[in-house]
Amino acid sequence: MVNRASLWLTSVALCVLCCCGTNSTQKSLQRRKWKLEQSKASLVAHRRVKRGWVWNQFFIVEEYTGTEPLYVGKIHSDSDKGDGSIKYTISGEGAGTVFIIDEITGDIHATERLDREEKTYYTLRAQARDRLTDRPLEPESEFIIKVQDINDSEPKFLDGPYVGSVPELSPVGKER
Repeated sequence: MVNRASLWLTSVALCVLCCCGTNSTQKSLQRRKWKLEQSKASLVAHRRVKRGWVWNQFFIVEEYTGTEPLYVGKIHSDSDKGDGSIKYTISGEGAGTVFIIDEITGDIHATERLDREEKTYYTLRAQARDRLTDRPLEPESEFIIKVQDINDSEPKFLDGPYVGSVPELSPVGKER
């Protein structure tokens, strides 16, 4: 009887170990597979897109009266090696008339006298293309050229001088 009992207990123990071991192994494999899928998903979700365009904000002073076109700024692709293989173009408000671009350097110039009271900013788009294949090297990107105001209407005081004061912490609109 002892032999049969020992044999029976050994068989039960092996069955339990096999079943649990297999189940545990399956769960472990499933857990590893899930972790691998999650790490792949996080890599895709966190993939950084390389920035290609390099430029600062563009400003131009109104009422420029010089004879040469006025330098506004430079658009530049970080893939530009300086060998002239990239062709820069602009499109949008005033492109080709008010604003011109040097296709090789990306330098933008204003060709006309601008008045901020007429127009405060211009919205343009930049494109960098391979000069040989005309294939876009960067996605088209929008930028704004802001016209900076100058004091072209100075106040005139005809019956001066005037003397006045404002008490500190006065409410808005208070007289005397």
